[in-house]
Amino acid sequence: MHRTIFDTPIVNTVLRAFSLAFLKLAGWKVQGSLPAGAEKSVLIAAPHTSNWDLPYTLMVAFSLRLTPYWMGKEQIFKPPFRGLMMWLGGLPVDRSKSSNLVAASIDAIKIANGPLQLIVPPEGTRGKTRFWKTGFYYIAVGAQVPIVMAYMDYEKKVSGLGPVFQPTGDIDADMAAIKSFYAPFKGKNADQFHAE
Repeated sequence: MHRTIFDTPIVNTVLRAFSLAFLKLAGWKVQGSLPAGAEKSVLIAAPHTSNWDLPYTLMVAFSLRLTPYWMGKEQIFKPPFRGLMMWLGGLPVDRSKSSNLVAASIDAIKIANGPLQLIVPPEGTRGKTRFWKTGFYYIAVGAQVPIVMAYMDYEKKVSGLGPVFQPTGDIDADMAAIKSFYAPFKGKNADQFHAE
């Protein structure tokens, strides 16, 4: 995987201090930590309802000392911002083409030479949607890594890492269990998030 802001010496230390200070001043609490054995993992990012989710996610990641990569639509990676978005941990996704993103993500996790947390928003968009995509689930199963339930609740101003979810193979039951964990959380645009 490419170098990011999270593994750039000095810059990561400065930005971690900034993130901790900003979140504290803004009244946010960061909870949890990366569980043992989850150095390589898939992090569910929900709710995802606003462009503000990205900067807050990056600050929370700095606070928790994560080494995240995140998926974003190809349009935000166009010049002149491509280099910056990649350095922030972004992986461009072209949703107009049918490519095997799941297989590519599995391979990237398997060959990564160190910690890698792949952040995946299950809604697939920050707009209103009733159905969650299952790519995060199949990536975790294929790469044989845990799913960590990361969350951001704008109403309570709390964000962090919740429990590890171990897939059972029954995707319908597993998705229902995952969605029930996220049901209480409110995104920035709360009416756009549905976890039932």
